[in-house]
Amino acid sequence: MTSVLYDAPGPKAKLRNRVYTVAGALAVLGLLVFAVLRLAAKGQFEPEMWNIFNNAGVRANIRNGVLTTLQVFAVAAVLSLALGVLLAVARLSDHRPVRWLATGFIELFRAVPLLITIYALWVILLSYKEELGLTGDSPQFWALVVGLTVYNGSVQAEVLRAGINAVPRGQREAAYALGMSKTQVMTTVLMPQAVRTMLPTIISQLVVTLKDTSLGYVITFEELLYTIQQMASTIVVNDENPYVPMIIVAGAIYVTMCLALSALANWIERRGRRAKTGIVVAGAAEPITASDALEGTDGTPGGPIDTRRPPGLGGGGGFTP
Repeated sequence: MTSVLYDAPGPKAKLRNRVYTVAGALAVLGLLVFAVLRLAAKGQFEPEMWNIFNNAGVRANIRNGVLTTLQVFAVAAVLSLALGVLLAVARLSDHRPVRWLATGFIELFRAVPLLITIYALWVILLSYKEELGLTGDSPQFWALVVGLTVYNGSVQAEVLRAGINAVPRGQREAAYALGMSKTQVMTTVLMPQAVRTMLPTIISQLVVTLKDTSLGYVITFEELLYTIQQMASTIVVNDENPYVPMIIVAGAIYVTMCLALSALANWIERRGRRAKTGIVVAGAAEPITASDALEGTDGTPGGPIDTRRPPGLGGGGGFTP
């Protein structure tokens, strides 16, 4: 059996693929066993290595690193969402210069690696540190925040633009037919539906933003990864540095934070599905029978129908009682 893209494998090809799969799995498993044995030989899994987490200073440093990471993420997430909305609206603008500027901004910062953007901003902020009134680790903080904002804001702009374009065109035309302005159509008709449609993708990009906070390690910003690296290189247990326990703990913390954010996104999505929206339909009225339709003004069935026109209406020949 063949398809347009590939030929279905025959019996020999299936057998060969199974052999390659088993061989590859065994090779990866062998590498993992070798790495674990080497680390165990250096004492990385000894109880003394893990006992360092009972130290109050180590726990305090990890807590401070987590709080700093969450602080950077919170600021960058809010700013990137706001920037994404502005860029999405600008890229859909009817004014060509505005549309070109937004497109250039988005394509530029999506193409440049985020690490280069953060490093360049850090160098600029350090060069003008006194002029900008920055003290302490403020240059590192704002370099990381602004770098995350411009990159993730550009990605969020494309996500929102796709959501806006996915709204049926008839809704936009109906809104214009009702006399709504462009701003009203965008803010009350298009953008709410785009956000609701693309919410899973928006949250996924926020998870990426959370993980990218670890790039602050390169510019010596004391977020979680940099804190873990500093402790792992300064603490000595049995003449060895506890790199493996520190990496495992840091990875577990990052996984927990990302899973918590994903769970929040799923809860918001389920709550949005359950929300009651739309126009409330009025109850149906009692059906009118033929006898009711022929009922006269005196309330008796079959009476004469009052065809008198109210006074003051035009049309000539109005009847005056």
